[in-house]
Parts: sequence; C-alpha cells; structure tokens
Amino acid sequence: MNEINRQKKQSLGNLGTIRRKTITMSQAELVEIKPLLPGKNIPVLIQPVVEGINLLEWAKNNRELIDQLLLQHRALLFRNFGISQAEQFNQFVHATSNGELLEYRDRSSPRHELSNKIYTSTDYPAQHSIFLHNEGTYWLRWPLKIYFCCLINSQHGGETPIADCRNIFARIDPKIRECFIEKKILYVRNYNDGLGLTWQTVFQTEDKAKVEEYCRNNQIEYEWNGDRLRTRFCRPAVAQHPQTGELVWFNHGTFFHVSTLETAMREALSFLKEEDLPNNTYYGDCSPIEASVLDELRHAYYQEKIIFSWQKGDILMLDNMSVAHAREPFIGDRKVLVGMAEPFSPKDI
Repeated sequence: MNEINRQKKQSLGNLGTIRRKTITMSQAELVEIKPLLPGKNIPVLIQPVVEGINLLEWAKNNRELIDQLLLQHRALLFRNFGISQAEQFNQFVHATSNGELLEYRDRSSPRHELSNKIYTSTDYPAQHSIFLHNEGTYWLRWPLKIYFCCLINSQHGGETPIADCRNIFARIDPKIRECFIEKKILYVRNYNDGLGLTWQTVFQTEDKAKVEEYCRNNQIEYEWNGDRLRTRFCRPAVAQHPQTGELVWFNHGTFFHVSTLETAMREALSFLKEEDLPNNTYYGDCSPIEASVLDELRHAYYQEKIIFSWQKGDILMLDNMSVAHAREPFIGDRKVLVGMAEPFSPKDI
C-alpha cells in the first residue's frame, strides 16, 4: 500500500512539470493578403486574421515581405489594424521606408502639415475632383513611395482613385509616346495674380531670394513682375523604374493643362491670356499639345482608373512611379493624410 501511495504522489508531482504547449502562428499567417476588388490587380488588401495585431510591430518584422509585395503589386491597402492617429501613420511610414520623409515644397495643391512631414492629402475644395497624377513628377527628385491614411472617411465620395502608369503608357499611341519622349514637356506656372496658389505657398517662404535659389538649383527659369512670379521648366514625360527598368508614364502634362480643368473652372479663367494662366503645359519645344492628344491621354488615365471606398484607419501604400492617384469630390468631413518617402533622381542610378 505504501508503494502504491508513493507512486501516486510521484505522479501528482510530475504534473507540476508539465508545460502547456504554446501554439504560434507564423508572421505570414497573421494576415490575409488578397486583391481588394474582384477582377482588379490593385490595390492588394492586407488585413489581420486575428485580433490585436499591432501593425507597426508587424511591419517592422515583415519589412522585406512588404517591399516584395509593393514591388510585385505596386499598391497595398492595410485595413482593420486600428490606426487612428497621425503619429501612428508617421511611424508606419518610417517603419516601411528608408531615410527621412520628404518635405512638400514646390506644391501643386494646398495642404498643411499635421505631424513631422505628414500632411493633409489636400485642402482643395470638396466639390472639385483632382485629376490622376504621380507625386512630384516635375521635381528633380521625387518620392519612390507615397502613403495615404484615412482618419475620417467622408459621408459621401472622397475616394482616392488609383491607376497603373505602366498600363497608361501601354494604352497611349506609340507615335504620341515617342513625340513626348523626344520633346519632353514644358511647364509654365504663374503666381500671385489672385488665382491658384501663391508663390509663398508653393515654395513655403516669404523670401524672394530663397525662391530664386530653389529655382536655380532645380533648373527652373523664373521672372518677376512686382510681386508676381512666372516659372518655366522642361521635364521628361516618361521615366524608367529604378528597380525593374520598366517605362512608365510619369508627368504632370495632362494634370496641369488648362483643358483638363473642370468646365466651370476653365470658363472662370477664360479672361486670361494663355501665357498668364496659373498652370499650363506644352511640348518641350514650346509648341502646343494638340487637343486630340490630350483627349487620348485623359482617356488612357480614365481607362485605368480604379475606385474604392475608404474605411477609417486604412493606409494606402503606393509605388509612386508606378501608380497615379486622384481625389473624388465629397460631402461631409474627410481627413486623409499623406507622407512621402525615399527621394530618388535618375542621377542616383
């Protein structure tokens, strides 16, 4: 009997050494990765499959995977991770990019800074749309990555459409493409005529000398007429992706052309001489871009335009050279932030 009792006590004692087996999920199993929209390649949706995943920690642990997915798909949408603050967005941008974020200078639309180099995506009036474009195509150094974060989704509208610029390039008549590759695009901008952005807003300074220094450093011709400023500069229409060598349609030629403006806005500017318009574009040899060509370019953008609805907390990460973005008109409050990262110039290759 004593032996039986001894064995029972030994068995009960051994229970204390048993450890509950921890079942862990691999990093890949923590999220679901799939196209957001049926029949559309972009954006690719990344969302958690279990509750409580910290997006910032997951991103830090999976930086290589995120880079691979971005290069493969060019547009990633992170959803349902509970992002609610500009600082969280800022940290995510830093966790998934190299170096410091870009400052928004030489602006094309009004916006203001909310966190360190995190801006409102645009302060453009809600009733107007913004045409598809890539950020900074007319800068000598532009961001390779651009991020958007929805903190408040509007009652109606306010989407951020996207379009694959590789497909836009393929849709354009080869003869038109070759013409732009050869001639490039001339941009003419006028400031402080009471229309469009002021030079103080565009260049983020009240000092004319700093504006002139920026222009000289960025191959921009400038002329003053009192407090008015006119700039002229020529830029390529097509760029080569630094990682893949693909040719992409990468310019603001259609975006800045007066014919792309909404009808009411175009009519409101009809009293101005063409050379005094806030923005306009030409072939690089100063000749006008034909109306039929501009129609084809706009059609190519529209054919590739993909629209999806924002959800609160969404982060959209784009390969800026491959994917253009826009904005739809909206009703109600809307708060979408933007950050730009990894400045690049063809000279860097």
